[in-house]
Amino acid sequence: MNPPMNALALIPDSKLATAATELVRDTASELVYHHSRRVYLFGALQGRARGLAFDPELLYVGAMFHDLGLAETHWSSGRRFEVDGAEEAAAFLRAHGADEDAVRRVWTAIALHTTPGITEFMEPEVALVAAGVEYDVLGIGYDDPAAVTPGDRAAIVAAHPRPDFKRRILQAFAEGITPRPDTTFGNVKADVLRHYVPGFTPGDFVTTIRESSWPE
Repeated sequence: MNPPMNALALIPDSKLATAATELVRDTASELVYHHSRRVYLFGALQGRARGLAFDPELLYVGAMFHDLGLAETHWSSGRRFEVDGAEEAAAFLRAHGADEDAVRRVWTAIALHTTPGITEFMEPEVALVAAGVEYDVLGIGYDDPAAVTPGDRAAIVAAHPRPDFKRRILQAFAEGITPRPDTTFGNVKADVLRHYVPGFTPGDFVTTIRESSWPE
């Protein structure tokens, strides 16, 4: 069993982590900043409890950049917001001298963070960005104190508050995805648009097959 510790001490104290913090602080909303810090901390605690050998810096960059693709600067990209965030993280890491394996792991962690059922079988950084997102947004693991104790959670939320978070994060998703509705085909963000965009009809897998150009 791991010894008790201050959960906030898990945040890496390095030039790369500091640069990531400053970039996100300067470019993202307060909502996204605090959410991203919580995602890192909840993911790191779960990694520690599972005995996973993750790189704290890479997990931190993945968590901090995972929602940057929602920003207005990406609304006309035509790509899934996860890919836009992954590309920003890749450029950031390369600018700071990271090797291509590190870039690949962070890119994959961000690109797949809304894809359940796959990430838990991949590298620790990929698994834990998704786990942190699932804990903070969906509440998966909230009632299991084995990884995140009530004390840990209280300390993290005190440092990175989440007032009216459910409503505000759903609104942020809707704002970031509405300009590119076609990117929701086959993923969870279609649910967001169904609730927030009157008249939105999600792409249908079966209909797409039946109406393809193939004659049979």
